[in-house]
This record gives sequence, structure tokens and C-alpha cells, in this order.
Amino acid sequence: MNISQFRKPKVLVSAIVVIAIAGFIAYKLLSPPPPPVYLSAVASRADIQDTVLASGTVKAYQQVSVGAQASGQIKSLKVKLGDTVKKGQLVAEIDSLTQVNSLRSAEYALENLRAQLRSKQATLKQAQLAFARQQQMLAGDASSRETFETAQATLDATRADIQSLEAQIAGGRISVDSARVTLGYTKISSPIDGQVVAIVAQEGQTVNANQATPTIIKVARMDTVTIKAQISEADVVKVKPGQQVYFTILGDLDHRYQTTLRSIEPAPDSILQDDTSSTTSSASTTSATSTAIYYNGLLDLPNPDGKLRISMTTQVNIVLAEARDAVVIPSTALGERAADGSYTVRVIDAQGAVASRRVKIGINTNARVQIVEGLQAGEKVVTGDGAPTVTDSSQHRGPPPM
Repeated sequence: MNISQFRKPKVLVSAIVVIAIAGFIAYKLLSPPPPPVYLSAVASRADIQDTVLASGTVKAYQQVSVGAQASGQIKSLKVKLGDTVKKGQLVAEIDSLTQVNSLRSAEYALENLRAQLRSKQATLKQAQLAFARQQQMLAGDASSRETFETAQATLDATRADIQSLEAQIAGGRISVDSARVTLGYTKISSPIDGQVVAIVAQEGQTVNANQATPTIIKVARMDTVTIKAQISEADVVKVKPGQQVYFTILGDLDHRYQTTLRSIEPAPDSILQDDTSSTTSSASTTSATSTAIYYNGLLDLPNPDGKLRISMTTQVNIVLAEARDAVVIPSTALGERAADGSYTVRVIDAQGAVASRRVKIGINTNARVQIVEGLQAGEKVVTGDGAPTVTDSSQHRGPPPM
């Protein structure tokens, strides 16, 4: 057997491989490309809301710091933390010995002035009689004019002394009234109906009302609470009083509390800070201007069961607009916006063909959008291309070459 007989099978195999490769290339070139793949979503009916989110804090509808206007030792506290009190109810009492003595001193001084007045009134009668007698004697040339003038001066001086004493008595009455009021300050009563939410001072503690009004307890009205929601400056222009609001608390995220926005404060809390100081550095000014600005929105809610407590954190949603049973699609399905306000969406028909269509939208939450005109529920829209992304070749290596 010669060498040519061994080469014939190898040539035949090479020819078969070449034909197979050529056939595969021809199949790839002549076969139609695969249809494009799209990410899609079905237009459905649902409720949609456009809301402004804000972080809020529960505050008492009314809160009063009940302080002492009289100095002294706290003799007794009549309430405990959490007690419900009525307006005018005695809540604390300060040792009143000093105030009682002050009242007695004022009353004694007043009685002394009244006694002096009675004495001067008796002197006045005597001066009046002496003046009348000297007047008659002067008319009959039985007395000198000097004696007459002396009697007249005594009468005028006595009348002046009486007027002075009457003025001092009026001042004495004021002193007595003031001392009586100060004595009343030793009995501290609640100015409102509410609940004792804090006890600042304890029995036996000495308070000094001459320097600053010391707080004894804090009483808050909790049958109604106020939510103070911080609204960003970007959103505050969208909201207004009367809009519907719902919020949740951290302890009960499944329950929504419904109410309305009562008011929006005209300035942020930073206005309470004194920014008129000439010693403010430029660095602190720059830091202040870069701080986010929030305006307080106030909303009230009945709290009959006392579930809402002071300083609770709330997640507040202010409803700007809402629609019930509306046709909605993902916002990513929207294309370009036309001059008339309409948008382009790509709709996939039953055969899988894609066609562009103009639609008019309503509420857009940037996640979902309401379709007002141009699309029906059940139709499928394109939300994005489904072509696979090119990955890094270093992460997906092919098999080694043969």
C-alpha cells in the first residue's frame, strides 16, 4: 500500500468540515434576525395619588408651664405625673409664712394711717372752730390780724395733712392688695384642663421667683394633638391649608390617621434664632445658608384614646391630587413630551408589533402615571429595551482555543 492511499481519508474529512462551516455561515447570513425583545407593562386600573412627604412630630394642642410667682419652699404637690387636672384645680402649694407676714405688715401699716387720719380729722374740727372764732373777733376788732392769719394757716395745714394721709391710705390699700395677691401665689392652680406631662420641681425644693419664674409642672391638653410637619422649601409652594393629609406612626405603620392641613407657618424655625449679631463669622454664615430649609405645616387630630403621645415621630403625606380607578402605567413608559403637553408611548399589539401613540396624562408620581386619553386598560406598553447588556470579558471567559 502506497502513501497516497493514507492521504485520501484525511482529505475527505477536511472537505466535510469545510462544507459544514460554509453551511453554518450561510444559515446565519440567510436566516431572518430574531425579533427585538422589550420590557413591557400592562396598563391597569388603580387608585393613584400625588403626595408631598414630610417628617412630623406630635405636639400637644395646648401646653402650659405652670410656674411659681412666689418664692419659698414647695410645701406639697397635689398631683402626680399623668394625672388629669381641671382648670383652677390646686396642683402645688408653697410655704406661705413669709407672704402671710408681708400681708399682716401691710394691713398694720394701713390701720396706722387710718388712725392718723382720724386724729387729723379731730384736729381739723378744732382748727375750724379756732378759725371761725378768730374771724368773728377780727370783725369786732377784738383780735389782731396776725392771730387770725395764724388760725387760718393752721386750718389749711390740717386740711393738707388730711389729704396726704388719704393718699397714703390709698397707697396702703394697694400694698395690702398686692400682699394678698402674693399670698395667693403660694397656692398654684392649673390654668387649663389637661394632663400633667412633666413634674419639674419636687416637694421640699426651694424656688426663687425673684430671678426667674420657676416651672413646677407642665400641663398639656392631649384630647387633641397637633402634628408639626416639616415641609421642604421645594414642596411648600405646592401645599395649602385645607388639603387632605394622612400620616402613620412608627409603632403602628398599618394604621393611617386622616386629617386636613390647618395652616403653614410663614417662616422656618431658624427665624427664632438671633442672627443680628455682628460677630457672626463668614464661615458660620455660609454653613447656615447651605442648611436645608423646612417650613412647619400644622394639622390637628382628635386623640380621645391617648394613643398619640408628645414627640412621637410621624410620616406625613399631604395629598396634592388623587384619582380613583384610573388607567395607570409605569412612568418609564413615557417618551418625549410634545408642545401640546401630550407624551409618546410605544404600544405592543397582539401580534407583538410596536407602534407609537400620543397620550394625555394626569397625575404623575414619577413611579406611576395616570393616562387620561389615548390608552385603554389591558393594553401593553414598552417600558424599556430588553437587549442583554455587554458584560466584562474578564468575568465571562470562553473555553480555551482548540
